[in-house]
Amino acid sequence: MTYLDRFANGKGRYLDDIKLDNMLYMSVVRSPYARAKIRSVDGGLTSKDLKAYYTITEGDHREPVLAMDEVNYQGQAVAAVFGKNRYEAEDLLSTVNVDYEPLEAISSIDDAKKKAPIYPDRKDNVLALEDVGVKFSEKDIDYDVKVTDTILLDRVSANPMETRGIVADYRDGILNVYLPSQSIVRSKTGIVKSLGLPPEKVRVFLIDNGGAFGVKALFYPEYIIACYASMKYGKPVKWQETRTEHLQACHAGRGIEGILTLYAKKDGTVTGLDGEVLLDNGPYLVDAAAVDLGNVIHEVTGPYHIEKAHLTGKYVITNKAPNGYYRGAGKPEASILMERMMDLLADKLNMDIADIRLKNALEKPFKSPLGLEMRYPTKPFLEDALRYFNYRELSKKEHVGISLFILDEDTAPGESARIIVKDGKVHTYLGGNVSGQGHEMFVKSILSDELDIEQDSISLDLQDTETLPKGVGTWGSKSAMTHGSVLMQAAEELKKQVEKKYGKYSPEILLSHDFDQTSFYNFDYNDNQVNFNIVTSKINEMGDFEYLKIGAYYDLGKVLNLANVMGQTEGGALQAIGEVLSETLRYSEDGQLMTTSITDSGVLTAEHTPEFDIKIVENPSVLKDGAKGLGESPMIGIPEGLARSLETQIHKRINVMPISRELLFDSL
Repeated sequence: MTYLDRFANGKGRYLDDIKLDNMLYMSVVRSPYARAKIRSVDGGLTSKDLKAYYTITEGDHREPVLAMDEVNYQGQAVAAVFGKNRYEAEDLLSTVNVDYEPLEAISSIDDAKKKAPIYPDRKDNVLALEDVGVKFSEKDIDYDVKVTDTILLDRVSANPMETRGIVADYRDGILNVYLPSQSIVRSKTGIVKSLGLPPEKVRVFLIDNGGAFGVKALFYPEYIIACYASMKYGKPVKWQETRTEHLQACHAGRGIEGILTLYAKKDGTVTGLDGEVLLDNGPYLVDAAAVDLGNVIHEVTGPYHIEKAHLTGKYVITNKAPNGYYRGAGKPEASILMERMMDLLADKLNMDIADIRLKNALEKPFKSPLGLEMRYPTKPFLEDALRYFNYRELSKKEHVGISLFILDEDTAPGESARIIVKDGKVHTYLGGNVSGQGHEMFVKSILSDELDIEQDSISLDLQDTETLPKGVGTWGSKSAMTHGSVLMQAAEELKKQVEKKYGKYSPEILLSHDFDQTSFYNFDYNDNQVNFNIVTSKINEMGDFEYLKIGAYYDLGKVLNLANVMGQTEGGALQAIGEVLSETLRYSEDGQLMTTSITDSGVLTAEHTPEFDIKIVENPSVLKDGAKGLGESPMIGIPEGLARSLETQIHKRINVMPISRELLFDSL
């Protein structure tokens, strides 16, 4: 049975399928307040038992595994209880008594600007800041017009079908951990560091992963609680969060406010960019927040030639769960900010939205003042995309939005793979982990071509940190690029093994003997590419879509599997549409989460599926397999195109996402 056949036949092995003898089920006592002092905790496992800090967090204010003297967001872990089954564990939550002293909470970026600092060692509610580019004054820049706007992208939950969870099983001096993760090597590092264990005493097993979208690339306090409890009680411990816990306590994405100014000449040439970008950070700084905001402020200039640019990024303290990865991790935010500003500038100058982009697109490689090194010209690509979609004619009769954007893939430092040939079968293990992207399709295709063997003899198997100790992870639109390249390298090295031992290579020799090859493909910088989206739509007097069409013109280098490409593009488009129309996390003025179910959080249904026109361009990359990235592209390029298409119908500027139904309805 192949990797994919298991799912079709209901034979996947997800976290909730793991049942071990004498297993304890963990439930977490969570703060009902967004901010409060803790006077006392009576019952359960508490910070008195487990004082280690959650060491993935950074800076002066780090999140404890279990809250100590205060809580700083609703859903923060305060204590843990353990039962013989999940129902008993949930019932035991009522046996823990926590005495809170509620405090005034900060519920938004705007709230943080107005209220006193929550931390006494801070002069304001900014946890950290970063300046990029070179500051300039208006007298230092040549311009005829300027446009300024504030663009707000609300927080979004990743909401994978399978929420976070872990099984920890400490036995015979080894902590065995079963984890649906985007990087079990990274997770092992977190466990080792937090609990102070020798690396050889921790073994992490990858299991089937019911979706991730960034949140399972991270490391969470609950993982440490479960591991500690298994060691303390000498029994396996399982924790699986509820949907409400996921919405309350899992790291959220987006949550960006950009206050930007573009300076330009009358002909549309942009001469400068200035402003600040504020991140709805939560109370603790995790590494993911630094990546998200870093991507935004370094990549805002995107595909355009802008000689002068300066941005300040601020990590703003709010009483919400920490900010973290969500599909794109700052790249969509960067593109939305710039493309929305380019639309605004086009309107100011009474220019066509395509012409303003053509005027500023790159004719040769360029390193922006913010640090983005764009490796390819973008103007010829834009010209080709506009011709393909017949933009000039289409825009005369349709409500059209477009976006030209950069996908900066997280290819560095490369990736690992292992191939074990045994009993006539080729077993493959990847350093990055699968969460529904269909890796097996290109694994089979590449190894079948490279080794000249039938695809039926190849499998993609679930690894652990002993089977493949070195690995990076799956994120940043890099799987086809780095995994494909390392598989080609491993296949070459495997063939050399066969030649060295038997004098020549043949598929028959390979499959009739045992071989074992581990390889790491080194790639020391992040590659990037230019892509294009076009969106046409029509809404009726109720604000409902009469039709919605998505065009994608993507450079994928070399396509490894076309079905995979189509699935990634269409799936990403659905998420992007949801982010524009409805997906969000809403909080009350006192920091209480109001979107407490998957329905409340705005996940769309199939009725919003658009028509697609997907054109793939193949300009091979410099990597071994020639591929370029894809996974994040629809999330980067579609939101701003859809926003523009809608604002041409309601005749009001759209600078907040998601767009409220009231705005659409009241404007028609």
